[in-house]
Amino acid sequence: MSSVKDRPVAYGFVGAGEITAAIVKGLSADAAGPPAIFLSPRGRRIGHDLASLFPNVRVCDSNQDVLDNATTILLAVRPPITRAVLEDLSFRPEHVVISAVAGVRLERLRDWAAPAGHILRAVPLPQADRRQSLTVMFPDHTVGHALFRRVGDVLMASDEETFDAFSAATATFAAHLDYLNTIAHWLTDHGVDDPTATAYTAHIFGQLGHALLQHTDTLTTLTDKHMTPGGNNEQLMSDLRRAGVPDIVRSALDRILDRLRTHDPVAQ
Repeated sequence: MSSVKDRPVAYGFVGAGEITAAIVKGLSADAAGPPAIFLSPRGRRIGHDLASLFPNVRVCDSNQDVLDNATTILLAVRPPITRAVLEDLSFRPEHVVISAVAGVRLERLRDWAAPAGHILRAVPLPQADRRQSLTVMFPDHTVGHALFRRVGDVLMASDEETFDAFSAATATFAAHLDYLNTIAHWLTDHGVDDPTATAYTAHIFGQLGHALLQHTDTLTTLTDKHMTPGGNNEQLMSDLRRAGVPDIVRSALDRILDRLRTHDPVAQ
């Protein structure tokens, strides 16, 4: 086996789910000088699909094989199996372990991955496949910056508690899409065929998303700009507020944050 030092840049992935796939695509697709990437045998179908697309990607025989070929390791496994996966591996002091596992604190990761020299936590987003992920990371580390700037940009959390709040905010994806699905279904209830209703709803909010990415105003100011006093947008927003929707969202996010900060993944 060739020495890790012989490879200018190499990333190892333990766990091969959708986030791993997104990051690997962002690192590899149409990239000049893509890094060597070593994938866990877990999620073998995803791994082999990626390896068939990108010559810089290899599926390893074991998780230990991943560690033997790369010093930057991104961990993307389910929280309940994190300890078992890490304690089954032999880390070296030069390893930098970047955990994308929700709710597993640095203290535990350091213990389970000892003697790895550096442990980071990160929240990479699915948009990594288009190099548009704004990845929250803690603590700061040049290796983490180097990886995630290849697939977008980096946002540093000030401390681990703040990091958990950012992580909790990503729990809103499915609820937001369900809200859009409600609008599309309402259109079908009023005579619009399903594909058209879905396409129209996706267009409206897709364009709104583009506007959000280029905004310089606060979200409160943007909200005001999208409604006329006494108009339809104001009426719908007021109805939702009276129904307590903002308070329900805050309460649900508080429960997610509490789960991330106090839930014991080992006890699952």
